[in-house]
Amino acid sequence: MDPYRVLVVDDSAFMRKIITDLIEKDSQFKVIGTAVNGIEAVASVERLNPDVITLDLEMPLMNGIDALQHILKKHKLPIIMLSGISEANTRDTIKALQFGAFDFIRKPTSVGAQSQDINSVGDMILEKLKIAVLTRRKSNVFKSVTETTKGSINLLQNRTETASNLLKNDKIGNIQNSNSLATSKSNIIEKKTKPIVKKATSETPLKSMITPNINVNKLGANDVVSQVRKKDQTITQIVAIGTSTGGPRALHEVISALPGTLRAPVVIVQHMPPRFTKSLAQRLDSFSELSVMEASQGMKLENGNAYVAPGGYHMEIVMVNHHYEINLTSAPARNGHRPSVDTLFDSLLPFYELERHIVIMTGMGSDGAQGMKQLFDQGVTSTIAEAEESCIVYGMPRSAVELGVANKVLPLIQIAPEIINVVMR
Repeated sequence: MDPYRVLVVDDSAFMRKIITDLIEKDSQFKVIGTAVNGIEAVASVERLNPDVITLDLEMPLMNGIDALQHILKKHKLPIIMLSGISEANTRDTIKALQFGAFDFIRKPTSVGAQSQDINSVGDMILEKLKIAVLTRRKSNVFKSVTETTKGSINLLQNRTETASNLLKNDKIGNIQNSNSLATSKSNIIEKKTKPIVKKATSETPLKSMITPNINVNKLGANDVVSQVRKKDQTITQIVAIGTSTGGPRALHEVISALPGTLRAPVVIVQHMPPRFTKSLAQRLDSFSELSVMEASQGMKLENGNAYVAPGGYHMEIVMVNHHYEINLTSAPARNGHRPSVDTLFDSLLPFYELERHIVIMTGMGSDGAQGMKQLFDQGVTSTIAEAEESCIVYGMPRSAVELGVANKVLPLIQIAPEIINVVMR
């Protein structure tokens, strides 16, 4: 079998040599060309027709983000980003993943034959290249973020009407007011819940597209919303999501389509190294009605919030003083990962009093499947696995499906509506 053809793109001649040498340690791969900027990369793809690309983020003339989008418009190729660890690099890496990059690796910070870091990065490059070229992919997997955002907006419009109706019928009438005032306030809730959706672009955060109705009658509106929010902070349900390769785009699709009035906290494990999870949380927050944040030790769970496990730490849910909060540990990696999805899922086992909604999406390996099985055997409310047709890598969901522990197997576009359905019913 002929080796897989790799295009290496980096503005540093030294780094191009390092990356090339690391890749060609494995006879399954051959570097067929290099490029020094995004413009050359786009031209080289047309000329060389590679099987996979490694693409630097920071380059002159055309950076990695722009090159990625140009390439994916015409070619359904797996592209692995090379990223530094600066705050700007981590932000751009998350953006690239949501724009359609297959995965990313951190650039080595030290080099040399005996460098532990360079050898570790080399092993990671080869692992991700193998996953990229061996994973069966379909054309819809590489949709641009613009297409994804449009899908999210359509979902947003549908589920906002559902959420509004649920809110109106959810004991608002118990607030002690006259019938006419109660009716007026119910209308206010509906108006404040229904979004005004502007034209979506690939760079328009969802929160900037959803604006409150500035003409809302102020009579008692703040009081009503305050009471609804206060009532909703009684936690009776929780949504737990685990994902890996392809996860940032999958999370963007799901989290951006959930309402800020969701009557459950959402806890998320995305396999990702330190620093990058903070940028992931910030990026998701800008596109979501939920408040999305990187979890920290002792953080109290609240409905309508989403918590991303920080890279390098396992995340557990614990009960402290009659409320649920985050516990972070640096225990050994599990299933090769820290954070581990299984660790999060296992921490939910004691909480019989909660309706627990468990979701596994795209990712390599089987992390989360055993945790989902234990919860399934315990009789949790719902278990969802992403369908193969929309997965970047059908590994983690496949493991759950093969164990027979997924109540529903759904394509990505249907996962958020299902979460809304089971939580807000």
